[in-house]
Amino acid sequence: MTFKTRMIVVTALAMAGASMPALAQVATGAPPAVAGAKPVTIERIKVHAPTIEGNLEGEAADRDVLVILPPSYGREPSPRYPVVYALHGYSIGAEEWAKEIHIPRTVEGAFAKGAQEMILVLPDSKTVHNGSMYSSSVTTGDFESFVARDLVRYIDSHYRTIAQRESRGLAGHSMGGYGTSRIGMKHTDIFGALYMMSPCCLSPRDPAQIDPAVFKQLESVKSPADSAGLSFMLRAQLATAAAWSPNPQKPPLYLDMPVKDGVVQPDVVAKWAANAPLAFVDQYIGNLRRYRAIAIDVGDKDGLKADAQTLHGVLDRYGIPNSFEIYEGDHTNRVAWRFQDKLLPFFSAHLAFQRAR
Repeated sequence: MTFKTRMIVVTALAMAGASMPALAQVATGAPPAVAGAKPVTIERIKVHAPTIEGNLEGEAADRDVLVILPPSYGREPSPRYPVVYALHGYSIGAEEWAKEIHIPRTVEGAFAKGAQEMILVLPDSKTVHNGSMYSSSVTTGDFESFVARDLVRYIDSHYRTIAQRESRGLAGHSMGGYGTSRIGMKHTDIFGALYMMSPCCLSPRDPAQIDPAVFKQLESVKSPADSAGLSFMLRAQLATAAAWSPNPQKPPLYLDMPVKDGVVQPDVVAKWAANAPLAFVDQYIGNLRRYRAIAIDVGDKDGLKADAQTLHGVLDRYGIPNSFEIYEGDHTNRVAWRFQDKLLPFFSAHLAFQRAR
C-alpha cells in the first residue's frame, strides 16, 4: 500500500478500495547525529483525562504521555520553558511517533544547531479503532479537550513551564496535523503558534466516492475489540465514525456509518463533512489572527498536498500570515528531518521564552 493510498483512506470520506493487511509501523530515516549535542531526558507518565472518562467505547482515561525535557532542565533548577505539544498520526501512538521522528536524536540535534531549549509533550491518542481524530465524541471521549485542557493543565502544574498561550505551541503530523488545525482553530486562548505537518482530513469528501461494498464488510464487527483484525482501511472508517458520527443509542459500537443497508446516509455524510477544517475554517478567522505564527508543510509526492495548499490559500485570502512549504518527499520519509530542521526552529523563533508582564 502506498503512503498516498494510506492517507486518502484516513481522510474524512475516502471509501474506495479493497481489504488490505494492517499497516505496520513506518520505518523512517534519521538525520545524522549532531556533534556536541547534549542529551535530553525522556519521562514516560500517565495523565488522567476527566474529559475522556465515561466514554462508551471503553477508552482509558489515564493516557500515556512522553515528556522530553531539554538538556538544561535537570542542571538548572529555576528556568521555565515554553512547551510544544506534538500530536501523532493515525494507526500509531506516542511511542511509535517518537520513533518516526527519531527522538531523542532530532530534538538534541535541533538544540545543538541553535534552537532554543523547550519542553516537548507527546500525548497518546490512539483508540480501539486506531485513532481518536483528536475530536469530541461520547463514543471515544473528548480528545480535543484532553489535549487543549487536561493535558496542558497537568503539564503546567508538574513541570517548569511558562504557563501562557504565547509560550505554547501545537504541532502534529497527518492525523496529528488535522488535530493541530482543529484544536488550533478552536483554542487560541491556549496556544500561540501552530505547525501542521502533512495534515490529513482537511476537506469534505464527495458522497459519490462512497463505496457501499466497503461498509458491507463492517457488518461482521460485533464489538469494538473486533476491529483489531480488520484491514487498515476498514479500521479507519470505524475510527472516523466513532469520532464524527457517534450514536449513544446504538450499541455495541455506538456509531453511525455513512452507509446503511447499502444506501448512503446523507445525514451521516453531513456530520463527517462538518468536521473537515476546510468546511469550518471561515468561522474561526478571528481566532487564527491571534496566532504569533502558523506553518504548514507537505511533501511533493504526498496525496495530501492539494488540501494543504488549499488551507494555505484560505489563510492568504484572509490576510493571515502563514508559511507554506512543499518539500521533496512523500508522506513520511522526510518527517524526522522536518521535525529537527524546520519545526523545532520554527517554535524557537516564534514562542515567547519569557513570561509576558
